[in-house]
Amino acid sequence: MLRIAQRTLRRPISTTGVGLHSGVPVTLTLRPADPGHGIVFVRTDLKPHVEIPARADSVVDTSLATTLGVTTPRGPVRIGTVEHLLAALHGLGVDNVRVEVEGPEVPIMDGSAAPFVFLLREAGLCAQSRYKEFIRIRREVEVRDGEKWARLTPSRAFEITCSIDFDHPLIQRQRYHFRFSDRAFLKEVARARTFGFLSEVERLQQMGLARGGSLENAVVIDEFSILNEEGLRFADEFVRHKVLDALGDLALLGAPILGHLHSHKGGHALNHRLARTLLACEDAYERIEVGAAEDGATPDLLPDLGLAEALSS
Repeated sequence: MLRIAQRTLRRPISTTGVGLHSGVPVTLTLRPADPGHGIVFVRTDLKPHVEIPARADSVVDTSLATTLGVTTPRGPVRIGTVEHLLAALHGLGVDNVRVEVEGPEVPIMDGSAAPFVFLLREAGLCAQSRYKEFIRIRREVEVRDGEKWARLTPSRAFEITCSIDFDHPLIQRQRYHFRFSDRAFLKEVARARTFGFLSEVERLQQMGLARGGSLENAVVIDEFSILNEEGLRFADEFVRHKVLDALGDLALLGAPILGHLHSHKGGHALNHRLARTLLACEDAYERIEVGAAEDGATPDLLPDLGLAEALSS
């Protein structure tokens, strides 16, 4: 039976960027971790250091981004804006890593997962001694919030079908179907940037938030135009970024999915409601080590799951 090994980094690697809300420089260091360790964020600016596991039950806020937190004897500790880094780790099949952050949020970089992909590829990936676990969806699970909804259905591969509908002439209705592979992630999704409306950015900055937000790390739109001189990276970059966010949010399930995410007008809050609802329905999924299927066929996810070049180098 063909199984897939867990993966971590070959070596530590660091970078510095601006925190989206604090507007101050933040140093991020990614370190290899043992098999079964999972993804764990570490607030290294605190003494003693505080560890925050990247799990669905660690989510404490989804209003502006995905924020994780734990309660310590000194009070609550949080780490914010984790979704783009998690999407990069998810997209490249990294299971175990220690994410050290000298501050309350992961740096925003350019507003996409591409800078984190660059870091991971620079560090290199290596196979580990324990097999990778997957979450196979067995029956449909759905959550709704008015006209917004998200559901997971069974599939032999990991797929995301996402649609958005904004009352703005430059966005309007967009739909994108993504079938997961590492190559598809790198080519189609990783470079899609977060976006926002100029009026919202100004309002947040007046509230003391989004101090690090700029045209360098987001697509900003006014009533009629895109303010970024370089324009869009994809004609449908807005909906592709929603797919990117969903990849990061679903990484908090702790294992990659064999299933199909359908999302309409969704976001971080709905993604996390769906994840919590799935985990609460024990008959809706099973945890497996992916191998040959019952009919002898190999699940469609396998041929292009990981970085073949990195693992063979």
